[in-house]
Amino acid sequence: MLHVSDDITIQEWELSEQFSRSQGPGGQNVNKVETAVELRFEAERSPHLSEAVKTRLKRLAGRRWTLDGAILIRAEETRSQLRNREIARERLVEMIRKALVAPRKRIATRPTLGSQRRRLASKTQRGEVKALRGRVSHSEAAE
Repeated sequence: MLHVSDDITIQEWELSEQFSRSQGPGGQNVNKVETAVELRFEAERSPHLSEAVKTRLKRLAGRRWTLDGAILIRAEETRSQLRNREIARERLVEMIRKALVAPRKRIATRPTLGSQRRRLASKTQRGEVKALRGRVSHSEAAE
């Protein structure tokens, strides 16, 4: 059982782990011990998560979200299989905790009258500067 928050816990049947050989340095250990962990969480079928949380979780997971609604997390940082399992589970819990926080609704505001006037004044000033960049005619140059 994986504890996410006070009211959300993930059961073991929702998680599955698969082990494979890790990449990178490690000497002979890399060639013979399967230390990399691929944690699979069946998020779409989880009864503990609401639909809003599942939607936010899908957006947070990105490429890690599979077509059948599962999240795949791969951990191969350490040479220890046990530590990699812990890292993968910590990542999953952190991702779910982020999905639990609902984003605040944006309140539309109007620009103040002073900011509107400053914007228009700067636009007219900029237009005048650009108008002065025109070609100089011979009559103007002779004066």
